[in-house]
Amino acid sequence: MKLIVIGNGMVGQRLLEQLQASASNLEITVLCEESRPAYDRVHLTSYFSGKSALELSLIEPDFFDRTGISLKLSERAVAIDRERRVVRTASGLSLEYDRVVLATGSYPFVPPIPGHDRPGCFVYRTIDDLDAIRNASVDAKSGAVIGGGLLGLEAAKALKDLGLETHVVEFAPRLMAVQIDDAGGRMLLGRIRAQGVGVHTAKQTTAIADGSVRAHCLRFADDTHLETDLIVFSAGIRPRDELARAAGLEVGERGGVVIDDACRTSDPDIFAIGECALWKGKIYGLVAPGYQMAGIVASQLHGRLEARFAGADMSTKLKLMGVDVASIGDAHAAGSGARACVFIDERRQLYKKLVVNEDGTRLLGGILIGGAEEYGTWLQMVQNELTLPANPERLMFSPADAIDGHQPTLPALPGSAQICSCNNVSKRDLCTAIAGGARTIGALKQRTKAASSCGGCAPLVTQVLKTELTRLGVAVNNHLCEHFAFSRKELFHLVRVGGLRTFEDMLVKHGRGLGCDVCKPAVASILASCWNDFVLARNKAPLQDTNDRFLANIQKDGTYSVVPRVAAGEITPRQLITIGQIAQKYRLYTKITGGQRIDMLGAQVHQLPMIWRELVDAGFESGHAYGKSVRTVKSCVGSTWCRYGVQDSVGFALEIEHRYKGLRSPHKLKFAVSGCTRECAEAQSKDVGVIATEKGWNLYVCGNGGMKPRHAELLASDLDKATLIRYIDRFLMFYIRTADRLQRTSVWRDTLEGGLDYLKQVVCEDRLGIGAELEADMQRVIDTYECEWKKTIGDPVALRRFRHYINSDCSDSHIVFVEERGQPRPARPAERALLEETT
Repeated sequence: MKLIVIGNGMVGQRLLEQLQASASNLEITVLCEESRPAYDRVHLTSYFSGKSALELSLIEPDFFDRTGISLKLSERAVAIDRERRVVRTASGLSLEYDRVVLATGSYPFVPPIPGHDRPGCFVYRTIDDLDAIRNASVDAKSGAVIGGGLLGLEAAKALKDLGLETHVVEFAPRLMAVQIDDAGGRMLLGRIRAQGVGVHTAKQTTAIADGSVRAHCLRFADDTHLETDLIVFSAGIRPRDELARAAGLEVGERGGVVIDDACRTSDPDIFAIGECALWKGKIYGLVAPGYQMAGIVASQLHGRLEARFAGADMSTKLKLMGVDVASIGDAHAAGSGARACVFIDERRQLYKKLVVNEDGTRLLGGILIGGAEEYGTWLQMVQNELTLPANPERLMFSPADAIDGHQPTLPALPGSAQICSCNNVSKRDLCTAIAGGARTIGALKQRTKAASSCGGCAPLVTQVLKTELTRLGVAVNNHLCEHFAFSRKELFHLVRVGGLRTFEDMLVKHGRGLGCDVCKPAVASILASCWNDFVLARNKAPLQDTNDRFLANIQKDGTYSVVPRVAAGEITPRQLITIGQIAQKYRLYTKITGGQRIDMLGAQVHQLPMIWRELVDAGFESGHAYGKSVRTVKSCVGSTWCRYGVQDSVGFALEIEHRYKGLRSPHKLKFAVSGCTRECAEAQSKDVGVIATEKGWNLYVCGNGGMKPRHAELLASDLDKATLIRYIDRFLMFYIRTADRLQRTSVWRDTLEGGLDYLKQVVCEDRLGIGAELEADMQRVIDTYECEWKKTIGDPVALRRFRHYINSDCSDSHIVFVEERGQPRPARPAERALLEETT
C-alpha cells in the first residue's frame, strides 16, 4: 500500500514512528515543506537560550534509512488529485497513493493591520522564523509581540533572551484569556511586568507606521502608541487546510479539515491529524491530541479499525517567562453546578483556583499561577474522577496525600490512568517498564517516552517509579564502592558535618577495609572541596589520581604536560617570551589550547619542579589542567576593543577566574564570558557561561563540549555583577555538594529531580534557605587558595616524589623525541627502532 504523509512536523513524525514500530506492507513517502525534518516546536524558545537545531530535532540519525521511509525535504504538496489518486508537488513530482495523511499543521495568523508586511515584522513558528528574528535583533534595541496568549508569551521570552527591551500587546483585557480568568490574569500580569517586560492589554492595533525613535510605531485604537524596532506576530493559528479545500474535502466554516472518530476526512482514503484537523467542530492546538490522532491513524492503517479518537484533555502546564502557569479541565467554572474556591497571595504572587462540582465531591478543573506543584495531582483527580476529601479547599495548601489521611493519587489511580498526555503513557505502561528493568527516570523516558516532551508529568513519573520500586522490593544501591556504603553526596555531608579532614578518619567513622582506587580519589576531592588543604600533603598525596599526584597531565609516552594559568586568555608579551624561553630550554612542544592557554608537552617528571619554579618566578600559577577543578575562563575582547561589545568581558573573566581558581569539584569545570550576544567566547557550551547584555549579564549553566556536547541553559538574565557572582557561588557549591563522582554538570542537571526549574529555585530564589551557607563555603575556598606548584617547590618532602627512580636521580632514557615542524614530538615505534639501530 502506497501511503503519502503530507507534513513532517511533530505529529507527522509521531505517526511515522507508530507505523514503523509494527510490521507492515506500507510504502511510505513523506513530503516536508521545510528544509529540515521534524523538530521540537514545544521547546522552540530554547533555540534562543542555547539549544541548536540539531538538539531540537526529533529524528534519530538513521531513522529514515533504517525504516525505508522516503523523506522529501523542501517539497511542498500543491494538489491532491483524488480521481487519479495522485499527489502533486511544487517541483513537478506526481506521486501515486492508496492512502494520504494530512499532517499539514497550522500557520500563524497575522491580522490585516496596515503595515503588517513591513520589513522587521515576523511570525514565530519555525526555526527559519527564529533565525530571521535573531538576525534582525543584532541591530535592534527593542521588540514587541502582538498577542498575549501561550505562543505570544513564548515569543516574548525569546526576545528577552536576545537581550531586547520587550513588550507584549494583547487585544483582550488579560493575558492568556483562553486558559485563565481575570484574577489569574492580574497575577500573571504582575509577574511578567516584574521581569521588566512591558505588557499592554486591551490594546487594538490599528496600524504600523514609521517610528520617530524606533523603526516602527504601533498605533492603537485609544490614540496611544508604542515604538519598537522589531515586531513578532503571535495572534493565534489557523489550520493549513488549503490542500483539502482544493481537493474538495469537507472543511469547517472557520477552517479545518473535518474528520470523524477514525480521523478520516470526507474521503475515506484520506486522513487528517493534528492542528489541520477539525473534530466535532474543534481544532486542538496542543501536541498531545495530535499524538493521539497519530496513534488512531496508525491503528487504522494496520487494520485495527476499532481505534477511535474520543477527544482530548486540554489541560496544560507551562513555564512562561519563568512563571509557572497551569490550567486544568473546566478552569472557568463554566459547567452546570460548578463551584470555585480561590486562593490569592499577593505578597508571593501566587494564585490558585479549584473548581468542584455542586456537592464538592469531584474536582472539575483548576488554575495555578506562580507555583504548579499540585498540577499532577489535580489533573489525575479530574481525569479519573477521584473522590475529593471532606474539605477540598485544603488541596491548595497541603500535599494531597497528607490531607486527613486521604491518599487520592497513586494508590487510587487505575492502571489505565494517563500519566503522560503528550505521549499517551498510562500508569500501567510505566509499571510494566519498571518491572521490565527500567529502574531510572532516564530508562523510563527511553522505554516509554513519558516526560520526554513538555516535561510536565516528570514529578508524577518520578513518584510512580519510586512507589513501584518500593512495591517490588528493589533497593537501588548508590554506594560509592565496597568500602563506603554511602553515595558521594552523603559522604560530602559526612565530611562537612563531622569536620573530618583525612581519609583515615573517614574509614574509621564511616567505612571499612583499606580503600580502593575509586573511593580514595573521590574522598580526596571531597576533602579538597571542603577544606582546601594541600593535595600533596603527606596524608593526602597517596589518595590522588596520577595527574593530581604529579600536578601535571601524563601523556602517552610517560612525559607530562605543563599548563600555566593564563587567566581569561590575557597574556603580556613578557609572559609569552618567558614561556617560549622555558619551552626552548627544556625542549618542550608548545600548542595553544581551546581554552586560550599555552600547553607545554614533553616534560619528564624530574623536570616539573624546575619548570614550575621558573614559571612561578615569572608570575605564573598552576592552571589546574590536571585536576577535577576549575580549568579555564575563556573570553572575547569585549567592549574594550570590539565594536559590538557591551561589557568588559575580559575584566570580568579575569575576576571570576581568580575567584574560583583551585576549586576542586566532582568533575572538571570550564567557564566563558562573552561581551555580547554574538557569543565569540562560546559561553553556551560551558559549565558556567556568562553573556553580556546592555542591562547586565545573562548566566548560563550546565553546558559542555566533548563526546556528548550539550548547550548550557539560561539560569538568570540581566544580572548585576554582585548578583551574578552570588548565583555562580551558589550554583558551584550546590553542584559540588550533590553531584555524583566524576559527574559533569550537564549530566548532574539531567538527573536533578525538578530539573532547571528546581535549580533556579535553589540558586536564584534560595528555596532551601542554604544560599548564605553555600556562599560562605565558597568564600572559605577562596580565602584558603594557594598555588599548588608554588607550595610544592617550597616543600622538600613533596619534592621527593618528582624523580623517575626511587634509588637514582637519572632521567628516563626510554623517552625518545624526534623533530617535526620545528618542534619535538614522541618517536613512533618505527622511528624508535631505527634510532636504536643507529646508536
